[in-house]
Amino acid sequence: MSLPETSELRLADGRVLRYGLHGPKDGHPTIFHGGTPSSRWKRPWLIAAIERSELRVLIYDRPGYGGSTRDPGRDVAEAASDTAALADHQGWTRFGVFGGSGGGPHALACAALLADRVTRCAVLSGIKPSDPEKPARDETELRARLAETAASIMSKVEAGGPEFPGEPGPAARDDPDAMARLRATFVDSTDGWVDDSLAFARPWGFDPSTIAVPVGVWRGTDDETVPAENAEWLLTHIPEAEGHVYTGGHLPGPEIYSEIYAWLRG
Repeated sequence: MSLPETSELRLADGRVLRYGLHGPKDGHPTIFHGGTPSSRWKRPWLIAAIERSELRVLIYDRPGYGGSTRDPGRDVAEAASDTAALADHQGWTRFGVFGGSGGGPHALACAALLADRVTRCAVLSGIKPSDPEKPARDETELRARLAETAASIMSKVEAGGPEFPGEPGPAARDDPDAMARLRATFVDSTDGWVDDSLAFARPWGFDPSTIAVPVGVWRGTDDETVPAENAEWLLTHIPEAEGHVYTGGHLPGPEIYSEIYAWLRG
């Protein structure tokens, strides 16, 4: 297999965060917050887009994903302290943040709580806060439901489906790297997925309206996973946030990622 090399950081509380680094070593420091669920292992074309950029991108596993230690009961805001620790470990004083889908709130947490360090914050297909009137989620029920979803996804992959559900492409079962990425996301553990989902349903731990760093919000015209109202909420509640709309679904192609990387570079 040719998956990227992995490094790890042991935090003061004993937890471990695993991560990979991509892009030119002298590129603009950027920390990538992956979607829900996902791991630090990204598809080759996405990594290739980073390598063509002028960014040095750190992609890490949030607690409970991949090889990162679970942090039960975490809220979205806690991503800021983990991000600061990762940046310190690299010697980065200032850095950009990028969050895709469920990574969006975590990137915004950094923009809100690390305003003296974050240069720019990009959000792709990001979600808005949950309705505070909704009842709290039951972890046991949630875990069972996500396990069923994961099993369904892997069943379709084993039947010859692509790596990303609903996306055209070759059979993932024939690609050892794709299968490793899928197992890391849907088989090895659903802890990170569960904890993300619980955190999204609770108060995030910061006020998006306090964000003062530049924020770019990207959404697809045909996103069936995260409706347009989510981007509209972010643009309404984050001062000076700028919206970008692309033709496509939940995840765009390389050209939009390249556009985002260029925006993050400033």
